[in-house]
Amino acid sequence: MSQTDNITGLLQAGMRAEQLRQMSIASNVANLDTPGYKTIRVKFEDLLGKALHSGDSSKANRINPELFSPENSPVKPNGNDVRLEDEIGKMVENNLKYTTYIRLLQKKYGQIDQAINIR
Repeated sequence: MSQTDNITGLLQAGMRAEQLRQMSIASNVANLDTPGYKTIRVKFEDLLGKALHSGDSSKANRINPELFSPENSPVKPNGNDVRLEDEIGKMVENNLKYTTYIRLLQKKYGQIDQAINIR
């Protein structure tokens, strides 16, 4: 697998994680007042780190983000643990990460295009 494929695969894996994270944030906000609802989060960065440190960079391209609910989050009287302020902050952070992945991918494809069109 080429270095370009590895980089492109990593960026695409990051974009998939941020898409899933956006859906989990939307679900959390939609269930803000649902009794007993537990916040959903996405685990990706830890999985990416383990894959990169394993020495097999092709594993990093195939990472699938995982959903989980935090264990020790403060719960409101109705059993719900969603905090709107946290979700808004995570939404902003998620948007910045996704935009960064898109720009890096555009740059990588631009480099490939330049290499192909050298005259």
